[in-house]
Amino acid sequence: MNLMLVGTRVAAVAAAGALLAGCGGSESKGKDGPGPKPSGSAKQGGPATGGEKTGASKKPDPKQSTLPGALPSAYDFTPDPDRVPKNAAQARKLTRDAALGENDWTAGMVRHTPYESGGSWPVLPDSCVWTRSALPPGILDSFTRRLDIPAQGGKGRVQGAVTVTVHRTEAGADREIKDTVQESFRCPDQELGGGQRLSGLMSLQFDPKDVRNADASLFEAGKYTGPESGGVQDYVWSKSRIGPVTTAVSVKGAKGYTNTDLLRIAAEGGAKVLYRVELELK
Repeated sequence: MNLMLVGTRVAAVAAAGALLAGCGGSESKGKDGPGPKPSGSAKQGGPATGGEKTGASKKPDPKQSTLPGALPSAYDFTPDPDRVPKNAAQARKLTRDAALGENDWTAGMVRHTPYESGGSWPVLPDSCVWTRSALPPGILDSFTRRLDIPAQGGKGRVQGAVTVTVHRTEAGADREIKDTVQESFRCPDQELGGGQRLSGLMSLQFDPKDVRNADASLFEAGKYTGPESGGVQDYVWSKSRIGPVTTAVSVKGAKGYTNTDLLRIAAEGGAKVLYRVELELK
């Protein structure tokens, strides 16, 4: 193995992922009305997800910047124990309320076909071909919505997906994050089914002190090919955890889109779904 090449790839993944680790986002106004009010973690002298600037506290943390647009210096949100799902029905409500719809992510998105799926769990065996199984005992619910940016103006169709999963325990959710990082090293090339393939995958889990909008986050990047992909495209994916809830956002590239474009789309979706999880848990 070319260690210099691997080192270069790790550095590239780290640099790109840093754009996602603490990104905020603006809660869009969907069909249900205006976005919600800022969460507790947004009220640290940084911007509210709704785009409103919030004031600094009376006794600001010396490590906390009070410059306009500054993010909190650390993530300090604690879920309300009474709001954490205790059973499958409560978990299903949270996952569906938190998952992004076509009016929630970025302008111009439309529903993919299929649009929603839930009640099962992805498994990556040694064959590196993804399969699905029943939900493990430690998971109350997992729900996915798929949204695309349609082909237009000479550009191809970008495919996005957001998944929200509720674990029975915080430890279980943390284990999902750690296992995900190992999967890319075990299977850098993966078959998704339907002729879709990921290759050259590299994952990186962030140091907690560098994550500003979740308890834990990781970033993954690689290449994607599939029907109507127009050749080899960039692929980016992030996964985060707030308490016992994990969120995942993936973006499959298309003709006319740069890796920076995909990172922007992923960062926006990731920030918004995390904010919605906070609202469900506060």
